[in-house]
Amino acid sequence: MSNKMQFIYLTHFLLLFAVCTAHAQGPIIQSQSYPKGYFRPPLDIPPQASGTFAELRTNHFHSGSDYRTQQRVGHTLYAVADGYISRIRVQLGGGGNALYIDHPNGYTSVYMHMHQFSDNITSVVRAQQYKEQKFDVDVPLESNVIPVKKGEIIGQAGNSGSSQGPHLHFELRDTKSEEPINSQLFGLQFPDNIPPTINGITVYDLGDDAFSEHTGRRHLLVNAGAGGNYTLAQNTIIPVNGRTGFGINTVDQQSGSSFRNGVYSIELLMDGAPIYTAVFERFRFDHSRAMNSHIDYPYYILKKTRVQKSFVDPNNPLTIYQNLVKNGIIAITGNQVHQITYRVRDVQGNTSTLSFRVQHNPTYKPEHKNIPGTAIFKYDKENRYSAEHIEITIPENALYDHLHFSYAQASKPAKGYSLMQHVHNRMIPLHLGYQLAIKPDETLPEHLYSKALIVDIQGNSNGGRYENGWVQTTARSFGSFYVGVDTIAPTIRPQNISEGKNMATLSRMNFLGSDDLSGIQSFNGYLNEQWVLMEYDPKTRVLWHVFEKSMPKGKQYFRLEVVDWKDNKQAYEVNFVR
Repeated sequence: MSNKMQFIYLTHFLLLFAVCTAHAQGPIIQSQSYPKGYFRPPLDIPPQASGTFAELRTNHFHSGSDYRTQQRVGHTLYAVADGYISRIRVQLGGGGNALYIDHPNGYTSVYMHMHQFSDNITSVVRAQQYKEQKFDVDVPLESNVIPVKKGEIIGQAGNSGSSQGPHLHFELRDTKSEEPINSQLFGLQFPDNIPPTINGITVYDLGDDAFSEHTGRRHLLVNAGAGGNYTLAQNTIIPVNGRTGFGINTVDQQSGSSFRNGVYSIELLMDGAPIYTAVFERFRFDHSRAMNSHIDYPYYILKKTRVQKSFVDPNNPLTIYQNLVKNGIIAITGNQVHQITYRVRDVQGNTSTLSFRVQHNPTYKPEHKNIPGTAIFKYDKENRYSAEHIEITIPENALYDHLHFSYAQASKPAKGYSLMQHVHNRMIPLHLGYQLAIKPDETLPEHLYSKALIVDIQGNSNGGRYENGWVQTTARSFGSFYVGVDTIAPTIRPQNISEGKNMATLSRMNFLGSDDLSGIQSFNGYLNEQWVLMEYDPKTRVLWHVFEKSMPKGKQYFRLEVVDWKDNKQAYEVNFVR
């Protein structure tokens, strides 16, 4: 290459570098330091993220880093440090095939959605599966069973469990507390020199009522400036009157990636002093569902957009918050104009800011709606409600705030055995499940008592059992419910096997298995009357059995039984040759 061409390429690189790095960076907030250089990457391909730590997911915070695997399964996975395999788990959904490695420095690495384990691990899993005669197993191990060295092959990345595409879900946890920690704090970083994106903010006219779908909202658009500096599209003074909160719609994006990921910290300052900080350094699994309290949940239900509230509900248990002044809620008086500033950072310190002005204005009249309700439920007490056809018990600490609870009933659905029961509405999230009992009407015959369950208005099963004249279940959300029955057995459809077929050239037999309501409870395969391992992927509904090398040649008899949660059973039998 000529000197001229080298100069051109160098100039282009420097300009590109200047454009990419011409934004603010700042120190990230950490409660402690973490060892950098101790852990190696779990893959040997350039790291790219499809998901990051504490991203906002349905009913939970994402507990790890999702490594892209070039849209395919089979990439080799490595132990990130010396240690021992402390747990092997095979789930129908969730993390699918997962490994847990305890390390001597007090941390545990977790690898989920694996395609397969290494041979020595597989042998342990298979032994447990045949012992329990089930596919999904959870195997705790002592330190002397499967020790591993840093860089040792432990299996392959895959797409098992509830994964929606090939990737590795990787976590680092505190071994003692089991809290997941942002793995990028250990030096396992994804390339990122792009500041977070701020899509908009919301002003909440809270007044004296509990936060709900009736809370007044003012959604404000923003303009992006240079270097991560944002301004309001209409940069005027915002009038406030009474208790006021703020929320922000923000995401992060890594270099060279189109994925919209989570940010690391959100700070809210008034006149330069912090009044709210959220830091996604670590969290507790039993708090993860409180993500629904962290966001504007009613707005998400209506618009499928997650606005992160910068004030904290009184019964929100999350430990991610710092520097709270009156839980992030302001109630200013006087004529002073106050400056409110958002400072949003990713885990590498790339920073975006947005400043705007607010002023108390007694002539501004926030919109306050009359909140309907049948009863007042307190978040710090057990709450009970009963009527002719329904009984509800909501445990203490299931609610994030006090609730104007409403109840109504409507006409019986076409396939129902009770009136439709409207249990408040789906705008209010719950942290814990509650006991829901609905009385079926006289059209439910006695021989169907064992098949009765609770169904929501979308037609989804919420489980349940008949007992003493009521159908009872533990529900995780408010909504509309009725009593239904499940009398239909699961379906089994063979995919590559038929009566008398020669299967000698095939490594496995495949079936499609599904259920129309209560869901699949169990599946069992029997080859020549001996139990054999069936594997199942709920995403694709594929059931399969991999033939063992030790399988004798000749005629074979196979039976597959699939049972749903109302004990409806379907069986498929076939004779074949192999």
